[in-house]
Amino acid sequence: MNGFRGLFVTGTDTGVGKTIVTGALVAALRAEKRNIGVWKPVQSGALLGSGETDAERLLQYTGIDERAEHVAPFTFQAPLTPMLAAKQDGVEITLQEIISAGQPLANRYESILIEGAGGVAVPLTEDSLVVDLISELRTPALIVARTGLGTINHTLLTVSYLQQHGIKVTGFILNDGESDEIYNDSSITTNAELIERYCGIPFLGRFPRLMDEMNTEMLIQVIREKIQLTPIRQALTVQSMEEE
Repeated sequence: MNGFRGLFVTGTDTGVGKTIVTGALVAALRAEKRNIGVWKPVQSGALLGSGETDAERLLQYTGIDERAEHVAPFTFQAPLTPMLAAKQDGVEITLQEIISAGQPLANRYESILIEGAGGVAVPLTEDSLVVDLISELRTPALIVARTGLGTINHTLLTVSYLQQHGIKVTGFILNDGESDEIYNDSSITTNAELIERYCGIPFLGRFPRLMDEMNTEMLIQVIREKIQLTPIRQALTVQSMEEE
């Protein structure tokens, strides 16, 4: 396999905001007339058609005209790690099946942002973790982490684990999420700086808590104001040049 042209968006945990950040980044890149797609290799916790899956949210945020089942070829209802959710549905998937299912989608775009499931050590199949998928796809990774207390430990561990597997980390984004706790958390003023200091990975910005109803235009504006897109553009461009 020649690898996928794209960027893998992973989290330090589940519920850190990978979907909203991925959707917003894709929307902003597409607003620059780039033919960028989005892929959610495996998702669990809801069924397609419910409007509650990550794939459906990604399509809503980006405005991409794709079928949700193409964006997320493997969807399982149980709110469990993908390997267990699949097993509960009587399905056993392999890493190669996951990759093969995403190839037609990837072929339709110049580059693709891939949203993982939870963190890098989440079991995807009986014998592979999310980090193994990233390694097989040969894409760099972008980390989404919480803004507040505890994020230094989680982010440094995630960076270290990715680097142990030879995966380049483009940067990290801190996401305020939906919790009010950050407003009473003094660590938020120093967390990004300390993460940068101890791992050498660039901080690309802080994604704010969005109080109003979200739409594509709002997300594009947030990315332009709050997130450094240049390293992300460069990561995508370098891959395209390497494949020529």
